[in-house]
Amino acid sequence: MVRTAERVLDLFQGARLTPTQRRIAHSLVEHAAKAAYLSAAEVAELAGVSQPSVTRFAMALGYSGYPALRRELRALASDAPSEPAGENTMQRAVLAEADHLRRLAEELQRPDDVRRAADLLAASRPLPVLGLRAAAPLAAYFGYFAAKVFPDVRVLDSGGTGLHDRLDQARAAGAGAMLAIVLPRYPRESVEAVREAKAAGFAVVAITDSAVSPVAGDADVVLPAAVGTRLVFDLHTGPMAMAMVLLEAMCDAAPEPVQRRLEEFEASAARRNIFTA
Repeated sequence: MVRTAERVLDLFQGARLTPTQRRIAHSLVEHAAKAAYLSAAEVAELAGVSQPSVTRFAMALGYSGYPALRRELRALASDAPSEPAGENTMQRAVLAEADHLRRLAEELQRPDDVRRAADLLAASRPLPVLGLRAAAPLAAYFGYFAAKVFPDVRVLDSGGTGLHDRLDQARAAGAGAMLAIVLPRYPRESVEAVREAKAAGFAVVAITDSAVSPVAGDADVVLPAAVGTRLVFDLHTGPMAMAMVLLEAMCDAAPEPVQRRLEEFEASAARRNIFTA
C-alpha cells in the first residue's frame, strides 16, 4: 500500500495546485489503496470539498475529467510492485527508506530548486530555521552545522506567542528568508508561522514530505523529501538528507566566506582541544 501511495503522489509532483486541490491530492494519497475505486462524489466527501472541485482538480492535472484520472489511478494500483517476501517489518522499513533516497537522488538530477533555495537562504542575515515538534531535532541538526559557516542562524523550535516575536525580531535584524521544516502531522503552529513569515515579507523555503503538504502553497521554494511511515513513528531519513544537500548548496553559493569561517572554526577547535580526533 505504501508503494501505491508513492506512485499516486508522483502524479501530483510539480503540479501547481490550489489549497482545495491539495486537500484532494492529500486525500487520494492517504487513501491510495481504495482511491482508484471511488466516485468523484466519494472523493469529494473524503476530502471535504465539492464534487465540481474534484473535476477541476483532475483537469488541472491534464486529464479530461475525473473518470480519466480514476483510470490512471487504477492502472497504478494494478501495476504496483508487491511487497518483498521473506523480510521482516524492520527490514522492509529500512528498504523503503533506501527507496526514498534513490528517488530523491533521481530528483536531484535537476537541482534548480535546491540552488534557488540556497541562494535565498545564504543571503539572509540572520537566517531563521523553523522546526516544531517532530521537525525540531532536524532544525537543530541543520542549525548546528549551518552556524559553523553562516554568522547568525536562529533555530525556532518552540511555539507559542514567543515564536512570532522571534520572527519579528529576525525580520527587524534584516532577515530576508526563512527555512521551514514541516513534517507530518503538520503542526498547526508551523503552518501559521509560514503564513506569518510570508505576510512579513520573508521568502520561505520549505523542506516537507510532499508537494501536497499544507505549507506547499505558501512557500517560495518547496523541497519535498518522503517520510518513512512503516514503523510506529516516522523515519526522517529523506528530509535529513535533503537538509544536508541544501546546506551544501548554500556553501557553494558563498564559497569564499564559507571556507574562511570553516578554517577559523578548525583553528579555534584545535586551540581549545574540543575533539579527540
